Amino acid sequence: MTRLLAALLAALPASALAAPDPADWDAVLEEARGQTVYWNAWGGSTTTNDFIAWVGQRVAEEHGVSLEHVKLSDTADAVSRVLAEKTAGRDSGGAVDLIWINGENFAAMKENDLLFGPFAEDLPNWRHVDVAGKPVTVDFTVPTDGYESPWATAQVVFMYDTADIPGPLPSMQAILDWAEANPGRFTYPQPPDFLGSTFLKQALYGVVEDPDVLLAPAAQADYEAVTAPLWAFVDALTPHLWRQGRAYPQSGPRQIQLMADDEIDLAISFSPGEASAAIANFQLPATVRTFVPEGGSIGNASFVAIPYNASAKAGAMVVANFLLSPEAQARALDPDVLGYGTVLDLDTLSPGDRARFDAIELGIATLPPDALGPALPEPHPSWMERIEQDWIARYGVTE
Repeated sequence: MTRLLAALLAALPASALAAPDPADWDAVLEEARGQTVYWNAWGGSTTTNDFIAWVGQRVAEEHGVSLEHVKLSDTADAVSRVLAEKTAGRDSGGAVDLIWINGENFAAMKENDLLFGPFAEDLPNWRHVDVAGKPVTVDFTVPTDGYESPWATAQVVFMYDTADIPGPLPSMQAILDWAEANPGRFTYPQPPDFLGSTFLKQALYGVVEDPDVLLAPAAQADYEAVTAPLWAFVDALTPHLWRQGRAYPQSGPRQIQLMADDEIDLAISFSPGEASAAIANFQLPATVRTFVPEGGSIGNASFVAIPYNASAKAGAMVVANFLLSPEAQARALDPDVLGYGTVLDLDTLSPGDRARFDAIELGIATLPPDALGPALPEPHPSWMERIEQDWIARYGVTE
């Protein structure tokens, strides 16, 4: 019996015997070699897809890990799959190894014990993460507790075409006034698209009396009273939107295409470098610039998380660690590639790695960091959920 048991155990994959320990990195690397990591990530951007493909090439070259990009239109699809597997008792051998995640999706997975970890702060490249200066340990007010690893930062900016708009619009009221004077020249992606929902949250910050109320669950506040100014603003804005608010672009890339086609002059982005990247890729005219409203704009980080039942936990950690490498972070920052903000503290880097960043031209439309203003914290996830539901009930359309 002892020999038979030993033989059976030897035939099992390592992930079935014990979860890899991120503190023993050599063991993680050994277990990861030969694994295939299924990274469930948004697939709606060619530049992002190309970056993920490059990450796959690098982790294959360095560590023998194969990376498969499972392209999502909604991160909730991956969360639902993991939840369904748990309900079915599939506690190992799961189909999802890594998820690009944040906000309410992370909160739901954490609340339902669907995450492997903590692992993030044991990754070798964590030593370079700017914990003090970047939103990398709290996700939409929810502490990450090491259950997700950051790989990019973002902050809301508005892209505008200087051929049609002479300068920044400093407030939500200024945007409304401009839209009324220039009907049809502004729109935002249709919620529950993340970027469209972000516009609603940014607008709420611009009209709410006490923004601190947004950091606690919506159930703890007088939701109707807090959001009344938002709906008054959206009611006034909607008739002056592109197609009179009877249709909306379905995604951020579609919104950029509308600007490229000179159908709109103003658009929202969650990447300060997106406009420069789009100009560099000939997707936007060189006259486009960016601004943030006075008082700042919403900022957050993009994370990756590993489901509790992932088949390739070691390989997933290798990918997460590579995403934190100076090589990957500098490539993501380059507007010719992505134009995503880095999560690293550049002062911790070696001279050679720091030179990677110093050599990057941020681009003609990218605001310098000191011009971005304060990064406003993401509201509690419950605000986004209720606002999306209300918007769909009030304005929901199909293009």
